[in-house]
Amino acid sequence: MIQIIIIALLSLLAQLLLPWWSIALVAFLVCFWRSASVVRAFGYGFVGVSLVWLVYALLIHFQTDGIFTGRMSLLLFKTDHAAIALIIIVILSGLVGGLAGLSGFFVRQATTNQLVNRTS
Repeated sequence: MIQIIIIALLSLLAQLLLPWWSIALVAFLVCFWRSASVVRAFGYGFVGVSLVWLVYALLIHFQTDGIFTGRMSLLLFKTDHAAIALIIIVILSGLVGGLAGLSGFFVRQATTNQLVNRTS
C-alpha cells in the first residue's frame, strides 16, 4: 500500500517538472526498490499512476464542465460520452505504470540473480 502512495506522490511531482513519461521512471524505480512479487509490482504501478491521472482528468473535466472531455471523446471515439475518454485515460496510464513497475521488478530480480551466480 505504501508503494502506491509513493508512486502517486512522486509521479505527481515528477510530472510538474518533467515530461509525461516520467511516470514510467518513477514506477520503475519504486518497484525496483520495494516490490515483493510480479503481481504486486504491476498492481502498484498500475494503481499509483492511474490514480494520479484519474484525479487530474477529473479536475480538468469539472473545470471545463465536461466540455473538453466531451469534445476529446467526440474527436477520438466519435461519441459524446466523456466517461469513455476518462476510462481510456485511466487504462492507458495504468498500463504505462504497471509495465514500468513490472520492468523494475524484473531488472532487480535479474541483477540480484546475476550477483548471486558470480559469487557461487
